[in-house]
Amino acid sequence: MAFQVKLFLVSALTAIACVSPSPAQIPQIPPASAPAQTALIDDETEPSGCISGAVIDQSGAVVAGAKVDVTRNGQSLNPETTTDTAGQFFVANIAPGVFDLTITAVGFAPKTYSGTLHSKEIDSVPPIVLDVASSTTEVSVGLSRSDVAAEQIKVEEHQRVLGVIPNFYVTYDPHPVPLTSKQKFQLASRTVIDPFTFLIVAGSAGVEQWQNHFVGYGQGMEGYSKRFAANYADTVSATFIGGAILPSILKQDPRYFYKGTGSVRSRFVYAIAMSFICKGDNGHWQPNYSAILGSLAAGGISNLYYPAADRDSAALTFDNTAIGIASNAIGNLLQEFIIPKLTPGKALHRSQTQQ
Repeated sequence: MAFQVKLFLVSALTAIACVSPSPAQIPQIPPASAPAQTALIDDETEPSGCISGAVIDQSGAVVAGAKVDVTRNGQSLNPETTTDTAGQFFVANIAPGVFDLTITAVGFAPKTYSGTLHSKEIDSVPPIVLDVASSTTEVSVGLSRSDVAAEQIKVEEHQRVLGVIPNFYVTYDPHPVPLTSKQKFQLASRTVIDPFTFLIVAGSAGVEQWQNHFVGYGQGMEGYSKRFAANYADTVSATFIGGAILPSILKQDPRYFYKGTGSVRSRFVYAIAMSFICKGDNGHWQPNYSAILGSLAAGGISNLYYPAADRDSAALTFDNTAIGIASNAIGNLLQEFIIPKLTPGKALHRSQTQQ
């Protein structure tokens, strides 16, 4: 109601401004010696009109700051005009005739309205509804693929399950841009130095200490320190080898690509398959050599610092790799069906990505 009252008042004031003749429009009585001049003045003083209206979005919310441009035959008829905080606009002193009204606003598709303005008329156009832009390809014009990927990584680095647990290696963007080698190392570095990573490593070391796992490390603070160091070394080697080094060499993307559409069965199969396949930097699906070889390499490196009694040849390494693949499959299922609901910072910005 307040919106309608304000629009009525603006229209009323507009009427006064548009109908009341300006001093230049009040015909002057010429001297008797110049009778021909009267007709000339009358012909040149055709009163102008005004255009008013409001701009809203699809939900009915007002759009403030939208640019309003009145044109005729491709030429602008008004100085720069924008909608006010109530989404309303008012353009005065427009010469009568056919006009085109173009509304533009950031994040919305341009909208055009055509009409005819008559002399002394106040043309209150219907509310102009702006549609949300179907994509932001225009916003990305001039940006390199690396720049777009950097923006996507910034969003991914804020993704946390329940606002706490890092969820960096998943992209919810339907059009993700391949990462550069530098960006792959950036993502790996961000993961291994995250406070929650240290918390998980500390907890794992504590459980191993309590179970007296890796007996060769002993007990007490010294034993706990060795277990903590070994766990952290495992995390660093697995993250960098499987998430940065090999993906850079093999040109593969280490992230999980959220599907989110289709039947439950198709999404289930997709999540399981993502344990064995990945998307290459060329955009094609291929065997996930990076993750599989990364697990094997990390397991082999661990033999350098685990107690001699726990270095159970290559069999343990392959067993751990198989366990790792199975864990990835379970993690992918959680990523596809549960984790998105628990990740408030996720980048579900399907209308804000480059096509």
